[in-house]
Amino acid sequence: MSTDSADGTIDLTISENLQSLLDSYRRMQMPMGQYVSFILVPSLAFFIVSVVVAVLFAFPMSVRAPIPLLGLLAFLTAVFYPKILISQRKRQLNNRFHLLVTHMTVLATTKIDRMEVFRTLANEDEYGELSNEMHRVVQLVDTWNQSLDDALRRRAKEVPSDTVADFFERLAYTLGAGQSLREYLISEQEQIINNYKTVYESSLDNLEVMKDLYLSMILSMTFALVFSVVLPVLTGTDPTLTVSAVILLFIFVQTGFFLAIRSMAPYDPTWYHPDEKPSGVEGPIRRSFYVGVGLTGVLIFISIGGLLGVTPIALGDIIPLFGSSLPLPLYAAIPVTPLIIPGIVLRSAEKRVKARDEEFPSFIRALGTTETVKQSTTSRVLESLRDKDFGPLSENVDDLYKRLNMRIEPVEAWRFFTADCRSYLIQVFSEMYLMGREMGGSPEVLGELIAENMDEVNQLRQQRNQATTTLVGLLYGISAASTFAFFIGLEIVNILSDMSLDLDTGAGFDAAQLINTEVYNIPLIEFLLISVILFSSMLSALMIRTVDGGHKINTYMHFVVLVWVSSLTAIVTKWLVNGFLSI
Repeated sequence: MSTDSADGTIDLTISENLQSLLDSYRRMQMPMGQYVSFILVPSLAFFIVSVVVAVLFAFPMSVRAPIPLLGLLAFLTAVFYPKILISQRKRQLNNRFHLLVTHMTVLATTKIDRMEVFRTLANEDEYGELSNEMHRVVQLVDTWNQSLDDALRRRAKEVPSDTVADFFERLAYTLGAGQSLREYLISEQEQIINNYKTVYESSLDNLEVMKDLYLSMILSMTFALVFSVVLPVLTGTDPTLTVSAVILLFIFVQTGFFLAIRSMAPYDPTWYHPDEKPSGVEGPIRRSFYVGVGLTGVLIFISIGGLLGVTPIALGDIIPLFGSSLPLPLYAAIPVTPLIIPGIVLRSAEKRVKARDEEFPSFIRALGTTETVKQSTTSRVLESLRDKDFGPLSENVDDLYKRLNMRIEPVEAWRFFTADCRSYLIQVFSEMYLMGREMGGSPEVLGELIAENMDEVNQLRQQRNQATTTLVGLLYGISAASTFAFFIGLEIVNILSDMSLDLDTGAGFDAAQLINTEVYNIPLIEFLLISVILFSSMLSALMIRTVDGGHKINTYMHFVVLVWVSSLTAIVTKWLVNGFLSI
């Protein structure tokens, strides 16, 4: 009976997955028949041809095996591409949903018509796919003469996001019942924020699960790589080929986890990058980047040139501590060290951006309340607020006052303000406040609404920072542990290789029958292991940056530190193994 129940559950799951796949075909922009004819059928034909080629042609097995796998990969990609496309679209809708609803609420508190709210949001490129949905709603109303509630119900059936669909359904019912858009959105603010918090926190929980899986897989791959280094001593197989094969698998696994973490991390960027308005913070970052990359290029040239005998000086001449016998791991660590310069400069600037985010809710709440109480312009209110302490934001508030006092257009003054702050959240919420004021909204209501929403986002960011901190500790620990295991195996093989020279007993016993050390090229294998360290450090740094949501250059600092941790671990491991086994 339990077997029948399990079979029924499996059948139901398969049926649901097939239905979900067919639904993704139906939701595509391209008609289903056209996709099947031009994409699916040719990919199936390619798969069949790849199987026929692998069977008929007398290629070596190492060449024949990947051919049908390539065809199968192309066919499966064509089959599941619509599902992937819908998943990406769903993620885009969910990422900025809370910002769009906050913006919609800000507009609804002004004196404009409710359809003008949707038209304004449809022209906001910032919201991406959500702006497209607003545009489709506007088209249904303006072009097809449908009522707003009917248009919302129709789009609710088409959007792949359950959150957006539920919002459209409830909004359509409320508007059809005669409630105003303003009343509905203000009453729904708490529920919408709670829903965003749930989605955000579930993404962080998924990252915790991924960290556990990543730890298990990397430890397994570490053991596999150590075995591929040590076992050829007994089997006599070529260790270079086995190590290379396991390294490729190691890289594939790490890349897969990086892509998975990238898809699961919540979309919450820290930085704002306006091309038309450079900021004072960009100069130091740009100069430090050029200096760091330039010095790294010079050191790489000296390092490679010294090893090949091309340059007149070698890396060991610059670092006299080890003399001419500079350990090979340092040839990887020393050249990349200058990259920490832009990393440190950027990290300092990013701390100031995050500090401004913390102070902005207090500023915008005070601005809105004071404007309402004094019934005055923003410039007059800022004259008193500029003397208050808003931390790193105080300087930007003072600059905003000076620009407005110089009769610069308010829109331009606020955009210079957001460009100087370099904060994504400050830019988005400042645009909301400015637009709401221009359309006649109450400053106090706007300030309180924006401050509450930004406070919630800042609290979620604190949870994200905690998740990033645990990830940093995990990745640093894995890097040190993996390198320790790699070089223990390599050094044991190296010592056995030296010992085998003295194992001739003279009694007709050949030690090479048990210990096959002549197949090893120790420097080449060490070079391959150091290449793994560099690649692993790069992907680990990218993972940290993805989870943190910070600037791309922030990757450099973690990359350099990870390389140095791994390189020093390798050197210390070799020294310890040599010391213990030589006693």
